[in-house]
Amino acid sequence: QVQLVESGGRLVQAGGSLRLSCAASGRIFSNYHMGWFRQAPGKEREFVAAISSGGNVRNYADSVKGRFTISRDNANNMVYLQMDSLTPEDPAVYYCAGQSGIWTTKENAYNYWGQGAQATVSS
Repeated sequence: QVQLVESGGRLVQAGGSLRLSCAASGRIFSNYHMGWFRQAPGKEREFVAAISSGGNVRNYADSVKGRFTISRDNANNMVYLQMDSLTPEDPAVYYCAGQSGIWTTKENAYNYWGQGAQATVSS
């Protein structure tokens, strides 16, 4: 199986930046599409960003487009979420996820999940 571990979550000021990292192990990372999802208190988990296995395709939720950037480093089995211009709408637990099927941003297609990293934004 693929194991995913997120890191980098912390408290930042509104307007600030934060980079989350996800380290993968256990399988061939380059075969997996990767995504970031988030869940805020009292909210359902939602799609944030995804990147295809080769890194050539990226999708973003409208709410983060232009502010967040997903990237990956297949040589080191890493995926990142660079979050800029953070707002009070962004605090949540952010989950790294992976899947080896057809390209999609749908949550139910992702089979491997990290434990989540807490990102908190102060205003």
